[in-house]
Amino acid sequence: MSRVFLFLGAINGFLAVGLGAFGAHGLRQRLDAAMLEVFRTGVDYHAMHALALLAVGLMLAHMPQSTPLKWAGWAFVLGIVLFSGSLYALSITGTRGLGIVTPFGGILFLIGWALLAVSAVRS
Repeated sequence: MSRVFLFLGAINGFLAVGLGAFGAHGLRQRLDAAMLEVFRTGVDYHAMHALALLAVGLMLAHMPQSTPLKWAGWAFVLGIVLFSGSLYALSITGTRGLGIVTPFGGILFLIGWALLAVSAVRS
C-alpha cells in the first residue's frame, strides 16, 4: 500500500505542476482574474495534498498495518478530485453549480489530516 500512495503522490505532484503551468500560461488570456485565482487555489491545494500523499506513503512503509493511515491517503485522493477538480472545472466552464462540490473535498482534506494525526499518535 505504501507504493500506491507514493505513486499517487508523485502523479498528483506532476499533475499539479502541469496544471499550474497551464493556468499561468494557457488560461491567463482566457479567464478573468477572479476565475484565474479560483484555478490557482485548486492548484495550490492539489500540490499540497500531493505532498501529503507522499507522506502517507512514507509513513506506511514504517506502519504498514495502520488503517487510519490508509484511510487518510484515500481521503486525500478523493479530496483532490472533489476540491481541486471542482475548482478547475468551475474556473474553466464558469458553471457555478460545481462550487457545491468543493466543500466536500475540503472536508475530506480535514479528515485526512485528522487521520494522519491519529496515525502519528498511535505509532
